[in-house]
Amino acid sequence: MDGLKPAEAIATVATKVSPSAKKALLILNCILLGLGNCGGPLSMRLYFIHGGNRVWLSAFLETAGWPFILVVLIVLYVCRRCSSTTSVTVIHMRPRVFFAAAIIGVLTGLDDYLYACGVARLPVSTTSLIIASQLGFTALFAFLLVKQKFTPYSINAVVLLTVGAAVLALHTSSDRPNGESKAVYLKGFFLTMAAAALYGLVLPMVELTYNKAKQAITYTLVLEIQMVMCLFATIFCTIGMIINNDFKVIPREAMSYSLGKTEFYIVLCINAIFWQCFFLGAIGVVFCASSMLSGIIIAVLLPVTEALAVVFYKEQFKAEKGVALVLSLWGFTSYFYGEYRSMKKMKNKTQSFDDESMELREINSSSI
Repeated sequence: MDGLKPAEAIATVATKVSPSAKKALLILNCILLGLGNCGGPLSMRLYFIHGGNRVWLSAFLETAGWPFILVVLIVLYVCRRCSSTTSVTVIHMRPRVFFAAAIIGVLTGLDDYLYACGVARLPVSTTSLIIASQLGFTALFAFLLVKQKFTPYSINAVVLLTVGAAVLALHTSSDRPNGESKAVYLKGFFLTMAAAALYGLVLPMVELTYNKAKQAITYTLVLEIQMVMCLFATIFCTIGMIINNDFKVIPREAMSYSLGKTEFYIVLCINAIFWQCFFLGAIGVVFCASSMLSGIIIAVLLPVTEALAVVFYKEQFKAEKGVALVLSLWGFTSYFYGEYRSMKKMKNKTQSFDDESMELREINSSSI
């Protein structure tokens, strides 16, 4: 399998998922990823702008919805038992995959904290533009870990996304929330950039885990991996909450929340739901396609998140954000065009090979 691309290797191992089922799963996971990618930042920012200030709590909520996956796994197990006449495996994950998922989960917890720090200090439209650079980091780590090939178009996309982030960094004064110092703003900026880089590492690590698992990668196993990742990320953030005394402060914060006590807990629940959709969708897209496609979908939804932030939170959208957005969209277009050319070239090669094979068969048959 060494000669196969990462996505092809996964498709070869995942023998228990038919092409039609995988296509349906891909669509479902794209929808989940879209909902989480747009709703997660908005619901997290809603918590902060109305009086919330617990960063570890916000990080905790990003993966705290992991029990939902456990419910899905139980339902799938019951369905397998009802449809099978032989014994059914309860847990598919082998120890090596478990430990890999646990390590990735801890990194995800750290990434959650870095991102929450950024959202606490920056407008949603700004954090979304910075997170767009995650595609560049995903491309770099995919190249290093799973041998994803670079093209001039993907390199161009990485450069444009980097320049877009730099434009924002050079115009910090016009985007700072009222009463926030430049130092605090810059801290949020660089922590968000670090979050983008770290998640750019996480996605290829998940793909690498699939490739090195040495077992059939079924969707049930993917859900088990996601549950373990979220569990360890939640444990990591729970430790941070305990050290920061968040559990003692949450009831007092709910009483003083500007939207109301009940609304405070509703916002927290919605936050957890959206982020679970995000992580479940992201890892599902990696399973059905590749880590690069997951990163691309996250980046492509940038304009949607931008528009929602301006509409709901009345955030300013000045010239530098417009420049950064144009550069980001240019980068996405460049990457997509490069992928289109590569697929077309591969299709032409396959067609040429088939034509040559047919000619050889005709020559052999005529000689006989």
